[in-house]
Amino acid sequence: MATHSLFSANSLHTKPSSGTHIKVEEKWLGFTALGRKPTHLKLSNGCRARAALNADPRSIEIPRQWYNLIADLPVKPPPPLHPKTFEPVKPEDLSPLFPDELIKQEASNERFIDIPDEVRDVYRLWRPSPLIRAKRLEKLLDTPARIYYKYEGVSPAGSHKPNTAVPQVWYNAQQGIKKVVTETGAGQWGSALAFACSLFGLECEVWQVRASYDQKPYRRLMMQTWGAKVHPSPSNLTEAGRKILQMDPSSPGSLGIAISEAVEIAAMNADTKYCLGSVLNHVLHHQTVIGEECLKQMEAIGETPDFIIGCTGGGSNFAGLSFPFIREKLKGKMNPVIRAVEPAACPSLTKGVYTYDYGDTAGMTPLMKMHTLGHDFIPDPIHAGGLRYHGMAPLISHVYELGYMEAIAIPQIECFEGAIQFARSEGLIPAPEPTHAIAATIREALNCRETGEAKVILTAMCGHGHFDLPAYDNYLQGKLVDLSFEEEKIQASLARVPKVGG
Repeated sequence: MATHSLFSANSLHTKPSSGTHIKVEEKWLGFTALGRKPTHLKLSNGCRARAALNADPRSIEIPRQWYNLIADLPVKPPPPLHPKTFEPVKPEDLSPLFPDELIKQEASNERFIDIPDEVRDVYRLWRPSPLIRAKRLEKLLDTPARIYYKYEGVSPAGSHKPNTAVPQVWYNAQQGIKKVVTETGAGQWGSALAFACSLFGLECEVWQVRASYDQKPYRRLMMQTWGAKVHPSPSNLTEAGRKILQMDPSSPGSLGIAISEAVEIAAMNADTKYCLGSVLNHVLHHQTVIGEECLKQMEAIGETPDFIIGCTGGGSNFAGLSFPFIREKLKGKMNPVIRAVEPAACPSLTKGVYTYDYGDTAGMTPLMKMHTLGHDFIPDPIHAGGLRYHGMAPLISHVYELGYMEAIAIPQIECFEGAIQFARSEGLIPAPEPTHAIAATIREALNCRETGEAKVILTAMCGHGHFDLPAYDNYLQGKLVDLSFEEEKIQASLARVPKVGG
């Protein structure tokens, strides 16, 4: 059977205020914008968050536009390239995979993109999401730092992923598409897409990385409850999957492999489009609702962050929180340290090479300039399945190269140690992915304890860990081990990265 390529030669395969203050008692900042009071979690530790009378957090509304950081960068990011011609990808090259509006957003240099009313109506189910002061964690760490976290676990799917799943499905529905396919790691993206498809009447088919498919059966059940068909990846349903299984029948899979399988199906079926949960520009744009809300919420309580910390795999959650703050930083209005945190077992920013590479394992996607460990690098099966991706979003990679952010890598045991501290003080059980941000936040808070500095730390708590409890079980029983990358393995993978100038 001939290899299916997405591309042919010319196209794709078919401080506080000085005025009077009020107390906002035991509320999630911004949550009451919907005219309803929260019925479950409250502001941490009975925290009295102070705001000027003219900056009532209850006035925070759901953003009406997504933000595109590209418009404000002094140097524009390199374009994606056609893998056959090595020329910049044209809109028509992407049409077999994406609806027209998403292709337009992918290449847009416009600063803001209007959010459709129908999408904002769905956002109202959980947005604006809460900004919470972690008072109990501060007390546990005995730190003068003030720690805030933007909590995206209030969405129906339990993470930040519906912020882009909803618009992606809506745009496909508007174009008459009947079915979408995708990949998922931990299952957060797959469940978000299944949720969105259930709202707009589209079929949904998901290839879930085998390691996470086995580790997280309830994510699969969540997807199936919303009507999705779910396959472990690699699978025997696609040529890409069969090739991997022939080489390694017990392959744990990777996001790169799962992407190849989903893209193969989309490219072969005219009534089917592909949806991606991270990495691409339009996905990052959609996630900026997080940071736009957070800017207003922090302004309402008279705070400006000194540190903004988020986990990174493909990068959508990190971009969603940080990009609006980078805009303000570029304007000279604030100067926070912006820090990405990645798993030590899959350190694309800190150990990868900035070069053109495929977004998937089989080499069916455009070439994107990004920090990569090599498109056929298969990370060890850490519990943060959503961070097991060989590359970093091209736009985040570009911002990193420009020096507007920094990156560190943390092993998973330290992450789960931080998660337990967080859960036992703040009450929320984090998903394995944001435990990386929590661990880095704790590091910085302890540094403040040593220096005596009362820094403001803002961190991204992108989802809850209710379906990740087996990982906590492994940690609590002492079975969790630190998995780190093998230098030889990465070098071998990087040797197979295509040679492209630029």
